[in-house]
Amino acid sequence: MLFASRAIGASLLGALIGWERERHEREAGIRTYAAVSLGACVFGLISAHVSVSESADPTRIAAQVVTGVGFLGAGLILREQGRIRGLTTAATVWATASVGLAIAFGMYILGTLATLIVFGLLVLNRVPTYAQMKKKLAARRGMTQPMGLALSARRTMHESSIAHFNEHFPLFLR
Repeated sequence: MLFASRAIGASLLGALIGWERERHEREAGIRTYAAVSLGACVFGLISAHVSVSESADPTRIAAQVVTGVGFLGAGLILREQGRIRGLTTAATVWATASVGLAIAFGMYILGTLATLIVFGLLVLNRVPTYAQMKKKLAARRGMTQPMGLALSARRTMHESSIAHFNEHFPLFLR
């Protein structure tokens, strides 16, 4: 009965995150997020149950959940017309899996807190002040789209890391 309540709880927490995404017509919705959280929870429960009875390491299955959901998230990320779409959806699907694992291992407060944080981060993008701040920052850097800001930051980081590498390891340049 405890396992069933954990599975239901994980599903409900995942569905809450999915509700926010579905409300704004994103790629994944209530069913996807609830299923990811439920799946992660069930795998966590199986892992904990098997490890108790056979003295195995319960972290092995949980680690594979993280990897598997990472691949699921990678399938959600699309590049179209020079823009990247689905990055937030992929990240929140991955975070939702952690909610399911937390509930599976009896960390109810952590799972609920993670759900509220993810939900808050998603709602933050709809706050007018935050949206204005993003636009001002993009305009200050001469970019027309907020995504351009992220790409520019990544390009700058990449260039500086290459310069740092070349400065400290000049023998590799020959």
